[in-house]
Amino acid sequence: MTPETIVHIGQQALLVTALLAAPMLLSALAVGLIVGMFQAATQINEMTLSFIPKLLVLAAAIYFGGAWMLRLIVNYTINLMNGIPGLIG
Repeated sequence: MTPETIVHIGQQALLVTALLAAPMLLSALAVGLIVGMFQAATQINEMTLSFIPKLLVLAAAIYFGGAWMLRLIVNYTINLMNGIPGLIG
């Protein structure tokens, strides 16, 4: 196993991690921004106001993107395990 192989596996792992986290993080960011603009416009300074919309959007992101996320992580794991014999010998 060469250092280049290890770096390649690490890069793939980071890419899969970013792809898995991106839908949830971006949706929470968008809702937080919208709620923040609403709070600034109405001068409502309630810190817990953004929690419920973010929670609902995260649940929706997992519901609609969960199958894709699961397929992505399963394919990555299968490819990694199928590549083990080539890495050892």
